[in-house]
Amino acid sequence: MHLFKFIANYMNPPRPMYNLEKFPTDTDSKYSLENFFEFSRDFLCVAGYDGYLKKINPAFIQLLGYTEEELFSNPISHFIYKDDRQITAENRSSLKRNIPLLNFENRYLSKSGQIIWLSWTSIPEPENEVVYAIAKDITHIKNSEKERNLLLTKLTVANADLKQLSYTTSHDLRSPLNNVLSILELIDPSKIKDPETLEYIELLKESAVSLKSTLDQQVDELSIKDSLIVKVEELNINQILNTTLTSIRSLITSSGAMISVDFSEFDTLKFNASYMQSIFLNLISNSIKYAQPGITPEISVKAVTKGEKKQLVFSDNGLGFNLELVKDRIFGLHQKFHNHIDSKGIGLYLVYNHITSLGGKISVESKENEGSTFTLTFLE
Repeated sequence: MHLFKFIANYMNPPRPMYNLEKFPTDTDSKYSLENFFEFSRDFLCVAGYDGYLKKINPAFIQLLGYTEEELFSNPISHFIYKDDRQITAENRSSLKRNIPLLNFENRYLSKSGQIIWLSWTSIPEPENEVVYAIAKDITHIKNSEKERNLLLTKLTVANADLKQLSYTTSHDLRSPLNNVLSILELIDPSKIKDPETLEYIELLKESAVSLKSTLDQQVDELSIKDSLIVKVEELNINQILNTTLTSIRSLITSSGAMISVDFSEFDTLKFNASYMQSIFLNLISNSIKYAQPGITPEISVKAVTKGEKKQLVFSDNGLGFNLELVKDRIFGLHQKFHNHIDSKGIGLYLVYNHITSLGGKISVESKENEGSTFTLTFLE
């Protein structure tokens, strides 16, 4: 394989087939693949197994802002964002085992200091110990995701705070009100001779009872509205899981993850569809993201019936964590327990809020380097 074959194979569909050996490659031809390499707005390069660039296109040079001499004379790791160097090296080692690298994302640092997110498709050629690679700039996508996650987190926190404030205020008002009612009940009307005073006491009782009734009604309405905001319906969890897996197919494929599913005990749940998809997405992507280096991620999703309760059990063979150290922080906002380039500390926080906001529960069992098991119990 040479560079032009790689580009043609990457860009062209299987049919129709072209004879690449007869395809003109001279720079004078208007169909020259050398021109394609030079004029492409994607970032094309050839890298050696020794960790140095061998050939780069102008778009790549312009993106990073370094001169050709700087790019060729320094190892590739010199230009990679420092927090991404280790995971890049781990993934690049698979290329030397003749395993293509698909949709791998990492960050580079331009000469001006700008952080640039790139998504790579890399094909090795063991015979010449080189790698042919095409990258796309996904910085704008990553920035949008960051803004969206930040907004979602703020809205979730604000909503939780408002609900807590509503319930707390109602509770704080009802407690002294109940005390007033108790005191009024202790008053013996037979000992009061003044009719006007008796009338005032009766008015106080009526007002206190009315206020208590209003508060009770408002608390009930808050609870009902809270449950009505999130639509709960009968879900086919197998269908939602398949939709989720399709959305992260490239991540699953590039990681080689093996996912086993057992919905034999039940395959329907009364829950919110968006919440369910988010739970599947976060737990499965976390299992892949925090896989042990060099070990194929194995993920199990199982439906379990425990008494009258329905449970979903997610387990993996990933890095896991020390429960004694993380304790109750595991579902906290922005809590990170592994040094991963894409770790935000939001995924488990969202999973916890999704399940508990609809009356369910979540528990976790985990050991370092032995994987984790999350058990979600649903309120039916």
